[in-house]
Amino acid sequence: MHVTDERAEGSGTAELRRRKEEARRGPDPDGTRKQHAKGKLTARERIDLLMDEGTFHEIEPLRRHRATGFGLEARRPYTDGVITGWGAVHGRKVFVYAHDFRIFGGALGEAHAEKIHKLMDLAAAAGAPLVSLNDGAGARIQEGVTALAGYGGIFRRNVRNSGVIPQISVMLGPSAGGAAYSPALSDFVFMVRSTSQMFVTGPDVVQAVTGERVSHDDLGGADVHGATSGVAHFVHDDEESCLEDVRFLLSLLPANNRSVPEHYPSGDPADRRTEALRDLVPEDPGRAYDVRDVVAEIADEAEFLEVHATWATNVVCALVRLDGHVTGIVANQPLSMAGALDIHAAEKAARFVQMCDAFSIPIVTLVDVPGFLPGVDQEHHGIIRHGAKLLYAYCNATVPRVSVVLRKAYGGAYIVMDSRSVGADLAYAWPGNEIAVMGAEGAANVIFRREITQSDSPDETRARLVKEYKQELMHPYYGAERGLVDDVIEPAETRAVLIASLAMLRAKHADLPVRKHGNPPL
Repeated sequence: MHVTDERAEGSGTAELRRRKEEARRGPDPDGTRKQHAKGKLTARERIDLLMDEGTFHEIEPLRRHRATGFGLEARRPYTDGVITGWGAVHGRKVFVYAHDFRIFGGALGEAHAEKIHKLMDLAAAAGAPLVSLNDGAGARIQEGVTALAGYGGIFRRNVRNSGVIPQISVMLGPSAGGAAYSPALSDFVFMVRSTSQMFVTGPDVVQAVTGERVSHDDLGGADVHGATSGVAHFVHDDEESCLEDVRFLLSLLPANNRSVPEHYPSGDPADRRTEALRDLVPEDPGRAYDVRDVVAEIADEAEFLEVHATWATNVVCALVRLDGHVTGIVANQPLSMAGALDIHAAEKAARFVQMCDAFSIPIVTLVDVPGFLPGVDQEHHGIIRHGAKLLYAYCNATVPRVSVVLRKAYGGAYIVMDSRSVGADLAYAWPGNEIAVMGAEGAANVIFRREITQSDSPDETRARLVKEYKQELMHPYYGAERGLVDDVIEPAETRAVLIASLAMLRAKHADLPVRKHGNPPL
């Protein structure tokens, strides 16, 4: 009897190993070769690149669909086209699911969706980030409405987990129709040039309905979503560099909304003087410069991760470390539109501020803004509503917030860029700052229009009145004298002042009024 039990156990173990090997290998021996021929990695190769070596634990590898008809009863591969599990990234727990394009083209069916639902629930329960590696052909047509219901379950969990755990979508292949909405609901979207596309309706449908002929890449490729639509936060040339940046981003995020990003001791002195800022930022408020150089000078080891680098380039959003602590940076970019705020810039910055606030990341705002971009197009497309999104995000944020006016800050854009009046904990300014309703020239033309037009020497009169206006209402200490600027600091002190201020605010506690939720200007 003892021998029989041993044999039975041995036979069961062998069968288990056989089934798991089949699940790992996939049903189509040519599938891997076809995937590589497209310049794409397999789902398991991607997971290996994302996770720390040897840490991945797969769940439901033996899951199969139960659909019948339309040829599916003869094809019941293990995993059902999605690999799910958890592992570690830089030693920290991360959940991941990866579509396996070798199986049904990665299309989502009932069992496939249920695996994702379970993983998303586990990630929420464990309080750990969720990464989706997307490479699928959308809903599995053979399974009908159950496939669509599967997407609904994913979307509902995306929303429920929003602001609770970081959700990162990595687009490594096609994503069409309903499949595109889960990435849109996540915190960050990565795309790879040439191989990943996202669209609600594909090129064939577009041509049939509108007569327009467009390629997959021109309709929904990585560069389109990185620079035009703003759907993609990060765009890469290959999967390896893409997944490496996913790992880097995860190192900058907390596990969940109840924790803070991990602190790493920095070899960059907290009191390091930033002397280079004197030369990086011209005194003339009309001359452009690259504010990313300012961000690099302030950040630990000059390292930062820019979000939406090619979309709405008139504002820069980046994650940096200051004395080893993760900090969000929002900065006007004088190289693009002179740093003026427009619809896209306001939306980009608002989304970033909201993300930082959700995950306990302090916010530093570097201000050099001439105002909101004027124009009929901007007004007709809702600059008021979109600009209010940024205002709402800042006013609603309870994390430590520090702003620095580098040069100019005019009009409503000054208010919106985290001024003291909308709740910045501390507001600083450099010695050459100009904070006013508008520039001196414009102000003089409005206030002294009659005096200028009636003068025998209009140009001389205008120049005199502009000078007087600057001296009275726009001198660098006007805001400080009225308590709207906490201190005027030397540019070389900027890093040290920011680090000291954020250290003081680290234990900040602020409660919002009791409510179900606000009603932002979506």
